[in-house]
Amino acid sequence: MRYIINDNKYHFMSAFDTETGAYVRTGVLDANGKDTGVDPFMASFPHLIDVGVMGHCIHGKTGLCAKAGIGCYQSGLLVEQPNMTVENFRWIAGQCKGRCNQLALGGRGDPDQHEYFEELLKISRENNLVPNFTTSGYGMTPELAELCKKYCGAVAVSWYRSEYTLNAIQMLLNAGVKTNIHYVLGKNSIDEAIDRLERNDFPSGINAVIFLLHKPAGQGTAANMLSADDPRVARFFAQVDSRHPFKVGMDSCNVPGAINFCKHILPESLDTCEGGRYSCYIGADMVMVPCSFDQQKRYKVQLSNDTTIEDAWNSDAFEQFRSKMRGACPECVNKALCMGGCPLMPEIVFCNKEHRKII
Repeated sequence: MRYIINDNKYHFMSAFDTETGAYVRTGVLDANGKDTGVDPFMASFPHLIDVGVMGHCIHGKTGLCAKAGIGCYQSGLLVEQPNMTVENFRWIAGQCKGRCNQLALGGRGDPDQHEYFEELLKISRENNLVPNFTTSGYGMTPELAELCKKYCGAVAVSWYRSEYTLNAIQMLLNAGVKTNIHYVLGKNSIDEAIDRLERNDFPSGINAVIFLLHKPAGQGTAANMLSADDPRVARFFAQVDSRHPFKVGMDSCNVPGAINFCKHILPESLDTCEGGRYSCYIGADMVMVPCSFDQQKRYKVQLSNDTTIEDAWNSDAFEQFRSKMRGACPECVNKALCMGGCPLMPEIVFCNKEHRKII
């Protein structure tokens, strides 16, 4: 199914295909409906919501994340809270119908281990929302993989360098699921990333490898942060710039690096931070923030029957977050491409330009 959202508040249109996941939007439209070519700064309602359905992590409690060198930003090894209820998830999905495109299921744990996982997927599709999620693969089964094929747009498996990682990838591929790998890029993993990209050494049949920049949040340490002056960073982006038998992508936190180190990437292909502009995060506790990495909840809004998603989206807290992007790096010619980098953790941004300005 394909549908169009006409954003009358910010004067643009977007189109989404629920089967392929294809998403496009116009620039700001003038009074005559002509595309000005200016990318709208934000939407009047989030187009993607990261829904933290998991409050605790079975995989994290095993210590296998830490063993693989992954510092969970949601502190899955240490924190245990209730999972999101079906009723709360249905309340979220109902508000999103016809206004939002995708729900990225996540939180503190593997969404496929939620006690009502299939019900969450059904509710998503009943409201014309495409569910996607990332899993460690620790509890993946052929039956779960079939559910993913039936309901999900795509599934990502975190790269934990383990037998269960590879088994989960193969189960999903066998079921015909569009399967990606999420690879956390830090000081402790960048050498492996470069080597694997040079040798195209990722499982055959995957759709893409998506590199997620390590952040000093939760169990993630500042000691594992990469910096722009690390020579390995330039080598890594040289590989991102090369051809591979699989797609290579990155999260928005890596965009400044792509701008500064890649020579062949089209600017139009870069997705800068959309937190608080086109996306947000709602945790199992029904707290909404512009980005899931706001673990300190500096920009939080507590959702309730009296405070809707739209209320939170238009709140002072969210506007304060957006102001950091609006005011960042006013002298930079690439400002529209990266918005100054991460508003939450400016120390992770791959940029050493003298005129860089952090709000």
